[in-house]
Amino acid sequence: MAKQNVAEQFVDILVRAGVKRLYGVVGDSLNPVVDAVRRNAAIDWVHVRHEETAAFAAGAEAQITGRLAACAGSCGPGNLHLINGLYDAHRSMAPVLALASHIPSSEIGLGYFQETHPDQLFRECSHYSELISTPKQMPRLLTTAIQNAVGLSGVSVVSLPGDIADQPAPERAAETALVTSRPGVRPGDAEIDRLVDMIDRAEKVTLFCGSGTAGAHAEVMEFAGKVKSPVGHALRGKEWIQYDNPYDVGMSGLLGYGAAYEATHECDLLILLGTDFPYNAFLPDDVQIAQIDIRPEHLGRRSKLDLAVWGDVRETLRCLIPRVRAKQNRRFLDRMLKKHADALEGVVKAYTRKVDKHVPIHPEYVASVLDELADEDAVFTVDTGMCNVWAARYVSPNGRRRIIGSFSHGSMANALPMAIGAQFTDRGRQVVSMSGDGGFSMLMGDFLTLVQHDLPVKVVLFNNSSLGMVELEMLVAGLPSYGTTNNNPDFAAVARACGAHGVRVEKPKDLRGALKDAFKHKGPALVDIVTDPNALSIPPKISAEMVTGFALSASKIVLDGGVGRMVQMARSNLRNMPRP
Repeated sequence: MAKQNVAEQFVDILVRAGVKRLYGVVGDSLNPVVDAVRRNAAIDWVHVRHEETAAFAAGAEAQITGRLAACAGSCGPGNLHLINGLYDAHRSMAPVLALASHIPSSEIGLGYFQETHPDQLFRECSHYSELISTPKQMPRLLTTAIQNAVGLSGVSVVSLPGDIADQPAPERAAETALVTSRPGVRPGDAEIDRLVDMIDRAEKVTLFCGSGTAGAHAEVMEFAGKVKSPVGHALRGKEWIQYDNPYDVGMSGLLGYGAAYEATHECDLLILLGTDFPYNAFLPDDVQIAQIDIRPEHLGRRSKLDLAVWGDVRETLRCLIPRVRAKQNRRFLDRMLKKHADALEGVVKAYTRKVDKHVPIHPEYVASVLDELADEDAVFTVDTGMCNVWAARYVSPNGRRRIIGSFSHGSMANALPMAIGAQFTDRGRQVVSMSGDGGFSMLMGDFLTLVQHDLPVKVVLFNNSSLGMVELEMLVAGLPSYGTTNNNPDFAAVARACGAHGVRVEKPKDLRGALKDAFKHKGPALVDIVTDPNALSIPPKISAEMVTGFALSASKIVLDGGVGRMVQMARSNLRNMPRP
């Protein structure tokens, strides 16, 4: 049997860690690793057109599966392109292993062609970033990188010079057992005791939920029912907590709606569940606050805490539920539910008046129809900017759908690359990229990746020929919009030229049929929808600080617009209130 080289051993360790594919762009320093992938049936090389796409795709795959995903870039400029997608994966707590291949080891530090120092460059967006200097070092270093990525939920980067990758691997390298999943973590008894006491003493409790409530929906609902608590959420908590929720009072933050703001400010005790909600101006400073989080570094960095509880949400609630006293008085909960329903009723008219005749098309209408027609287990990837608004207000979670975006890093151009990673996890599952024209055109070259790999992603393009969110920020700051206009092609024609299904929609009456046809198409498809750039109306009390710095302590209804099927859910919750 031929002796393994370092690259082959590297790939074998990735396979043992559960990695199914390696996203990247080939290059000379990567050649030994790419060839090792070619000869290993257990892993695939996914050729993309830009390394930023590779990192976004790996991050999305990791978020969908909960398992380690991987990407790679060649030396210098190749691996530098990974950095934006890795920042996003790291801030989204997605376990990703990035291979940054490097210049020849004998030339490091001598200003060689394409020389950078990737082991230093990626430190800010990773838990672990190290250089492999010798073949004997590789197995332990790669294993350590994997343990960091999985155990700490984030990015690890391994820098590997191409010449070392091609050298013989060390014999009898120890096959260390690999961590591939995280344990449940419960708080200590002292913290549980203090939290139980706080809850029992409070008359009005509100829960505010983030992405840390994933997998804890049943426990959150049981706990909220026992303590008669309204349940609000941040954008990253929407997919995990909004569905089947009789205590829902909406979302807080710039894109907030409903009564979440009031519920968090009018309670006696606010409990933050698995959220690192960054906009502290929307959090109260005059109520008791307890925070539960698996990441201790999140505790107290957004607001002053009366109690910090280190543990995952599900295990903590399982400790609390049998111990807290059931509250009998639900006046606060019912008042917040009524406020929530009234708030949604007040804004829903904004998208129900003549939307089927309005040209250019209301983007709210597009999002509402999309939500109606998409599969019940669809994955939505969402571009940063106005597409965040439409996803936050119109995409209805149900426990099976996923909604992924650059919600913490806030990068443009994330939706299409994330859709690539999401679709590779399951070719039979519907994946919808909610793209803005600005974000889509930034990494438009990777639409070709959909065609090359025959990925049936459906790109729904909200095309208002502008950077809409930036225009809004300028408008509210009292500045004339400048540099925000996009002179776009017919994107549907571009899609057809690439070999995909493409259709352009300019009239509302054609929208439903175009989306249905795209969803029926077996391969990649793009629906280029010309939307109204003036769709947003700004309430009179908004301030520049609220849009640009999120410093105004009121979310109310920041951006006018409807909220789709959430209105029906709010009405249903009101109907289900117990009557005296």
